[in-house]
Amino acid sequence: MPIAALSNARHKKILAALEGNWQAEMEGYHTYLALADRDAEPVRAQVLRHLAQAELEHAALWESRILELGGVKPIYEGNPGGDADSLANRAGGIRMALRRLEIEESRHIANYGKQLKDLGDEDSIAILHQVIEDEKEHHRELGSLLRGHYSAPAGAPHVDAKAVLDELLAKRDNGRKQAGSWIGDAIYGVNDGLGAIFGIVSGVSGATAGDSKYVLLAGVSGLIASALSMGSGAYLASKSEREIYEAEIVREREAIQMNGPEARELLSLYYQVKGLPEEDADRVVDHIARDPEQMVKVLARERLGITEDALSNPLVSAASGALSTAIGAAIPVVPFFFMQGVPAIIAAAIVSLLAHFAVGAAKSLITVRSWWASGMEMTIVGAVEGAVTYGIGILLGKGGLG
Repeated sequence: MPIAALSNARHKKILAALEGNWQAEMEGYHTYLALADRDAEPVRAQVLRHLAQAELEHAALWESRILELGGVKPIYEGNPGGDADSLANRAGGIRMALRRLEIEESRHIANYGKQLKDLGDEDSIAILHQVIEDEKEHHRELGSLLRGHYSAPAGAPHVDAKAVLDELLAKRDNGRKQAGSWIGDAIYGVNDGLGAIFGIVSGVSGATAGDSKYVLLAGVSGLIASALSMGSGAYLASKSEREIYEAEIVREREAIQMNGPEARELLSLYYQVKGLPEEDADRVVDHIARDPEQMVKVLARERLGITEDALSNPLVSAASGALSTAIGAAIPVVPFFFMQGVPAIIAAAIVSLLAHFAVGAAKSLITVRSWWASGMEMTIVGAVEGAVTYGIGILLGKGGLG
């Protein structure tokens, strides 16, 4: 559409939309590039760089149209690392970052789809159609990366089999838990402890009119029981996962000894499903098979999706689970050490509901939900739980059980 045919207000609206598109694509470019530079897995890093280049090309399209419409050359206003340096991505690790990017790509598609109807500029709409198709492909690629079934899209650089082999043999950081990956377990531990003991404290407070002696007795007892239960459960779960992995290693070792060619064919097929041509996949397997023990570990990793380095330490899991649960459980109990009666009940309710909101907001680090919505959801659940158990406590107290 010629510039002269656009009203001043319409012209400004289009330029603002295109500027927003450019900023979003540039943020995506910097995010993908920063994640690729930090990723030690060569195939995944290669895919992320391919996506970064595509985002940069989209930004160039929007910049060109902005200049054609008489706008000024846009300047990137985001962080040098895009969204890669956000707390959620740092804490959640590469898989959570990929999941967030997958969601972000779907939002871009929806936003561009809305612009198809609202923009009213033929040349910009032509760009939108091209970019939407690319973004759909990006969404599929991210999903493939997350699910471990990546196949290279048209235009992507050829996967370097030697780089993949080096990564598999050296196992540089791959399979290790990301820094901060314990945050999820800690958050859920605090959540469980807080929810369980808040219910106990509310019920006993209702039955005894906030008598601190009884509330503390029930609350501290529940705290200890919850912490021990969570700690022992985390220990047994972690230990079982390790035992399953070790048993799988034994089975793979026996299978390779009984039928080595079949094991090599199976590993080659795994790599072919991920996008390597058959010849390259066979060549990688040939190199790996020179070390029988390495062959066992790589094949087990492909079957289970984990490595020995990724397994939790049972003692660390137990300590983390028990400690986080105890911290959460202590919150509703603390006011009764210093107060009693109605003031203690009110204080316990306030600090517990605030803690519920904080835990809910913290959960957004691992659930990709809005921190405000997650916090409010937890607060409402906590308030309902406290009100119900408090009411039940009053009824039990009137019935002569208080």
